[in-house]
Amino acid sequence: MVILYSRNVELTLLFQEEIFMLRIAVLASGSGSNAEELHRYFEGGDLARVERIVTNNTKAGVIDRFSGKKVAVLTFDPSTESDLILQELTKTVDLVVLAGYLKMIPAPWIRAFKGRIINIHPALLPKHGGKGMYGKRVHQAVSEAEETETGITIHLVNEHYDEGAIIAQFAVDISPGEVPSSIEEKVRRLELEYYGPTIERWIENLILSQ
Repeated sequence: MVILYSRNVELTLLFQEEIFMLRIAVLASGSGSNAEELHRYFEGGDLARVERIVTNNTKAGVIDRFSGKKVAVLTFDPSTESDLILQELTKTVDLVVLAGYLKMIPAPWIRAFKGRIINIHPALLPKHGGKGMYGKRVHQAVSEAEETETGITIHLVNEHYDEGAIIAQFAVDISPGEVPSSIEEKVRRLELEYYGPTIERWIENLILSQ
């Protein structure tokens, strides 16, 4: 495990006027556009903030995106350092959010963060989900199926790919056989618009239920 950036990151739970500040770790394997938008969305608020960026890819664009931000960026090898990174996260964050993370979440992580791991999938589950269905592969499948709509599914993570309880779905119209690149662009807009607000509402409901 390598901590690439760690600048004045507060590790303790925060309370502001009796409001619980939830600490978020975002897992990403790629460019990090969703991770960056989540950081921007929660920055300066009093409900939650992104405390950790975690990636399994030492060449991921998300590393550069966060090089100047006061957020710890950690890289790790899931095959050998999964337990180590889990120990770090259980001490420093309350919620794990996946944003283009391409590895399956191990069972110990599911148990440690039961009901507190959220993923975004680039299609309307249960369609076009499951092992190996991510990114451009999903958009290609949607195009080949000649769907008339697609969208995003924000859901909790369990032991199986894309089978956790659905939190919210947002749809967009497409043409049958629309090219995957066009579908991807439409879905990306939904991701950037709705992921942060949906997590915010989920956190609010979580706090109210305590």
